[in-house]
Amino acid sequence: MNPTGHPHSPSDTPSSLSQQPALSLPSPSVQNQIHELAKTLPPPRKQNIACDACRQRKVKCHQLPGQPKCQHCIVKNYPCTHHAQQATSEKKRISTVNRRPRSYTANTPQSPPTSDKSSYLPSPASPTPQPTPFRFPQAIFGPPVRRNTSFTDLLAYLLSPPDEASDVNGYPQPTNRLKDWGELAYKLQDEHFRIEFALDLVEVYFQVVHTRLPFLNPTHFRARLNVNVPQYASIYASSPTASGSGAEETLHPALMATVVAWGAKFSEHPLLVADRLNSPTRQSGLAKTLIVRAREVAEALKVHRVPAAEHVVIALLIEPLQSQIPEDASGFRGFWLTSAIRQLFDLQINHKAVISNIQDPEARGTMIFAWWMACLSDAYGAAYYRRKPQVEDEDYDVDFYTVDPVSMDPDGQTKPDPREHLEFLGYYRAAHALARISRHMSKNLWIPTTDSDGVPVDVLRGIMHQLNEWRAQYLPRVGVPTDFAAEWDFVSAVSACASDATFHIMWIILFNALDDRGIRESLGSPQSASSGVGSSAALAVGSGLQQQIEELKTKVLEEALHGAMRIAGLAGVLTKNGYLRLDPAVMHVSCNYAGILLARFGRPEVQNCIEGLEQYSYSYEEAADQAQELRRLFSHARAGQTDFTHMASVVPPQTPSQAQSRAQAAGLGNGMYVDTGSF
Repeated sequence: MNPTGHPHSPSDTPSSLSQQPALSLPSPSVQNQIHELAKTLPPPRKQNIACDACRQRKVKCHQLPGQPKCQHCIVKNYPCTHHAQQATSEKKRISTVNRRPRSYTANTPQSPPTSDKSSYLPSPASPTPQPTPFRFPQAIFGPPVRRNTSFTDLLAYLLSPPDEASDVNGYPQPTNRLKDWGELAYKLQDEHFRIEFALDLVEVYFQVVHTRLPFLNPTHFRARLNVNVPQYASIYASSPTASGSGAEETLHPALMATVVAWGAKFSEHPLLVADRLNSPTRQSGLAKTLIVRAREVAEALKVHRVPAAEHVVIALLIEPLQSQIPEDASGFRGFWLTSAIRQLFDLQINHKAVISNIQDPEARGTMIFAWWMACLSDAYGAAYYRRKPQVEDEDYDVDFYTVDPVSMDPDGQTKPDPREHLEFLGYYRAAHALARISRHMSKNLWIPTTDSDGVPVDVLRGIMHQLNEWRAQYLPRVGVPTDFAAEWDFVSAVSACASDATFHIMWIILFNALDDRGIRESLGSPQSASSGVGSSAALAVGSGLQQQIEELKTKVLEEALHGAMRIAGLAGVLTKNGYLRLDPAVMHVSCNYAGILLARFGRPEVQNCIEGLEQYSYSYEEAADQAQELRRLFSHARAGQTDFTHMASVVPPQTPSQAQSRAQAAGLGNGMYVDTGSF
């Protein structure tokens, strides 16, 4: 056993072992005894050949045959090096701590592996390229960021171009790739410009993202930002929101990185505009790099592992920042939401008694809002992506989201924040009620029995009844009214459209589930026979149940088509006003689901969804591919190539006149005007 704990070391060859003065090789008789003994012992441990990055992150290192890197390093774009493994066989390891002498006795305890990063560095003989003039020194793997990293050093890392080229030893080459970010990217070499640029992205975050995801208190955030950048504190010194901040702690580097990445998604800064124009896909390479860097900083600082209130907020902000396609290997969709939910449970935020004991009103309000955002995202995500929800109805006793009394500003007028504004309008209560329905749908639709035997008709009736009740109780209050106001601000417009679309997408999800899996009683499954409902489809027809099933399927079809055209109309309104360009993926899934259904039916309203996704692609690259897929489905449907299965019996042929009449029935017009002067 060598000092690193590995039973076999790469250097334990006969030649290297013979160099040890006190070691003699076993004789043939001893070798036979060892062989006989080995047959009675468990097989030796597999040699640990994990690369440096996988060792540091304590994850399994999986390298496919013929691949130069392991899968983890390919995804993370790390150099797949093995310096730590090579160092274990050296007599003198490069380290700042004293190493215990090598011992070959079985009674000597093994020395634990050192955590000093210098042990992973190459020998002095290995040539190390010099970094670019303004690049923050990067480690071999992982971001060089710690909790106490200064703001300027953090920006130097976030805004430094990625080095994809590596030499034979896996070290980054000193190639300056700023030109890949447009003609103005050279300005990032100046520290003052980087700070000004980051502060501009922070303001974009609060102007755009904060209206939909109000996790952070702008006053407290800016006060803490002043601590990070004291030389720029004068920017907010004259602002009334910066007064009374008192002693504030520094900002968490992962939180700052996430806010900057969000701002880059929607910013019209000349540098980002030039970067988009420099790309054939009109996507900002800098913005995409900032997303990756924010995720890496959060991972390096254990945001996903250590339960903390600030970590919950960071995780919930990273989740919608990423790619929204489940199959995207670089998106890590669902990982950060799962981490946030686990930490909320660890902190016991799901208990009303624990929340009531939080003395700071701001901290209490943030945790309550974080809980409900995680709860709603989990419920809706389970229905969207066909998985079991992580949060059950009985897992919490917290009331629906409430806020403290609205404070008065100096002139005696109220200025509610986005949380208070939405709660006053009843959005959170309605969203929670719909989330419970979505959770119930997921627990009954996405299970193995429905996949193999179909959806029970009683379950179908129950879901339809719940959706109809929600429509009668909540949709008139939180949905889009039929008589639009002359002017509509950004928050009210997007909130109403999102609530309206989230309800109607449930009918589309239900239609897709019935089309993919069918209804159990009409399929004659063994489950229906054992439950006494009927042993075959013939029994269903004879009892009249089949006619009822066809009526239910027709009703679901009508609701799904109506909902899809409703969402398409809402997407058309928001696209016309340019709001989807500024939407943090709130209506992204609804727009895509509605477009797929309309395209499968060959309905012309799909054009609204296509244009909406194309506007989304300004910030979410995958939306462009989704828009192209809608065009493909639409052309196939127009050519008569339909792919309906269990719902084919109720799908009628569609004509342009029918499509126009349904669009008018959705109650959507083209004369809506939204005031854009508020942001």
